[in-house]
Amino acid sequence: MNSNRKFGTFLGVYTPSILTILGLIMYLRFGWVVGNLGLPLTIFVVILASSITFITGLSASAIATNMNVGVGGEYFMISRSLGLELGGSIGIPLYFCRTLSITFYSYGLAEALVLFWPVSWGVMPENMLQFIVVGIIFLITILSGKSASLVLKMQIPIMILVGLSILALMIGSISGTPLKSPELIPTYRSAPEGFWYVFAVFFPAVTGFTAGIGMSGDLKDPRKSIPRGTLMAVITGIAIYILIPVFLSVTGKTSPEELAHSGVDSWIKVAIFGAVLVYPAIWGAILSSAFGSVLGGPRVLQSLAQDGLAPKLFAKLSKSGQPMIATWVSGAIAIAAVWLGGLNTIAQFVSILFLTLYVMVNMSAVIEKLVKDPSFRPTLKVPWFISLIGALGAIAVMFLISPLACLIAILLEVGLYVYLTKRTLEKRWGDARAGFWRNLIRYALIQIRIHGSKPRNWRPRILLFIKDADSQMELIKLASWFSQLFGTATIVKLIIGDLTEIKVGIEEQRLQIKEKILKSKLTAFSEVIVVPEFESGAITVSQSIGIVGIKANCVMFGWSDKKETRISQQKIIRAVSQANKSTILAKIKWPRSLEKKKSIDMWWGGQQRNGDLMLLLAHLLCLNKEWENSSITIRSIVDDRDEQERMTASILPLIPQARINANVEVVVKNTNESMTDVIQRYSQKTTMVFLGLKITQPGEEEKYVDFLEKLILPLNTTIFVNNPGLDESTPILLKI
Repeated sequence: MNSNRKFGTFLGVYTPSILTILGLIMYLRFGWVVGNLGLPLTIFVVILASSITFITGLSASAIATNMNVGVGGEYFMISRSLGLELGGSIGIPLYFCRTLSITFYSYGLAEALVLFWPVSWGVMPENMLQFIVVGIIFLITILSGKSASLVLKMQIPIMILVGLSILALMIGSISGTPLKSPELIPTYRSAPEGFWYVFAVFFPAVTGFTAGIGMSGDLKDPRKSIPRGTLMAVITGIAIYILIPVFLSVTGKTSPEELAHSGVDSWIKVAIFGAVLVYPAIWGAILSSAFGSVLGGPRVLQSLAQDGLAPKLFAKLSKSGQPMIATWVSGAIAIAAVWLGGLNTIAQFVSILFLTLYVMVNMSAVIEKLVKDPSFRPTLKVPWFISLIGALGAIAVMFLISPLACLIAILLEVGLYVYLTKRTLEKRWGDARAGFWRNLIRYALIQIRIHGSKPRNWRPRILLFIKDADSQMELIKLASWFSQLFGTATIVKLIIGDLTEIKVGIEEQRLQIKEKILKSKLTAFSEVIVVPEFESGAITVSQSIGIVGIKANCVMFGWSDKKETRISQQKIIRAVSQANKSTILAKIKWPRSLEKKKSIDMWWGGQQRNGDLMLLLAHLLCLNKEWENSSITIRSIVDDRDEQERMTASILPLIPQARINANVEVVVKNTNESMTDVIQRYSQKTTMVFLGLKITQPGEEEKYVDFLEKLILPLNTTIFVNNPGLDESTPILLKI
């Protein structure tokens, strides 16, 4: 157990949460809400707003009971549930929200204090307010950096002051002036914008319940303290917020008209002892909220630093266990924000960002529940649709407060997510996304089993055998080009040996290949498999690797420098053809200058279905950015002019049917010219050439290999393709 974890439920979670809920808006806006809406609608507003926070509290509590919540509070929970990228896109704005909140609350406290500026001192200097704010920020930063325990213990007397002010309001409302009947009908005296405007103004009063969650890294037992303290604070806040409008409605000391145009003066007028109790309670509530921000913000920055999203320097702790550097940096940012101006607009934007946090907390609970990972076993169980209602409610409130600020906040967080995703952050934990995709795969496999595979649904699932990733990276790139937009490519390195006798770092080698693939920004999987012998091993792996329903349908090899290997490849091709798998045999030889507009020749004899697969691969290749301007030419060889006309007339109508942009050229070979001569004459300068690959009979492999070697000697990159076409699952584009 971390020695810095020393706070329990009451001091660590309940106290900061309830004091942030019972904050400045309770004193400034409750009378205004009652005066405009009347008692029934005011209670409805309280219940509607509080239900969103209560559901979010339930969602956060469910997640907290399923993990040992570390430092960072909501950021920690979201990043461990939905991944580091989504967590970071929320955590970074969350840190700045909490840091800027220090400035907002300090401004509120300073403005409340300067009301008592002695007249004998003369007119307050123009910039005095800002200097008071800076002083308040400096003071609370010092106290928070020195000891979180001291700050939390200081909130006990503040809670007592707030409690006394509420009690004074209740006693004052039923004493002195006779009671009256509450107003039941909304009047919108000072809120002509209507109900939703009043709701949007009031809603921030019920937020702030996550202040205790922000102390997660300092709690003795976060799994117990977070749900208990958070829900207790939310329920307490709901109860008090239902009672306050009742007492403001029935008191005879003020009228609905006065309430509709009042602020804190309604409390002072109704409560016994008036300003003597109310003002200290307001100061204390503001100060407590500022303390909550200066405790929570640095701990989010500390957690971001631990996860590599901020400099590691911010993760360092003082001897007392406080994130001292993160605290001082947060204080400096808060002081700098004092001179920004226009803080009301920024405050609105901050409220929106906090609401996006509530959306993500609820969605984390929804996804965790729906994914049904065996590891998600919360002791507090919340139905997923309840959390979804909380998320939708938070989204609705975001738009009610400010559609523009909502749009900006969403764009900011989407931008952060895209940036963090591109950084390909390495995570040290699993998250719900993996479970989501596994569930989706399971559903898809079941649907594939039901609907089967048809020619129109064919996608390349390539199994590429390599010896070395470094020397064959161009081959890996080619496989990725064929598959990255619509299919998959799995790069397999076969190690010849006996797994029971040799020691090989299979996982280490697989990760090395994976890193090289990622470094080259390619899309492919990697596998390393030990087999006793190359031919039998490759045949077995070709049949077995993958998931039932989506196993590899294309086996791919690179052209080997060794004749023995090329002969073995022909035997493997014959075997995998019997298993109804297509074959791609590629010899990489790019021209010295790889022009922007590349050319592709496809030589088709019309005897097998090789043309279908060759044309489809050529089309898929051209969908990649590197090949998007390429031209495809379908070529065929005939003996005389009459046959040329018949063949051209047969092929041309098929191109529109295939919906692939390609040219057609039927070549008449000369009398003493072989097919090899024709292919070499027409395609010698072509960037890439596709040729059909026949299945050899046993004993014919060496002769066929010699023929292929002679054929492609003067050509650039050459792709041999065999499409067995044994059943309906193979691609069919051309029919002659």
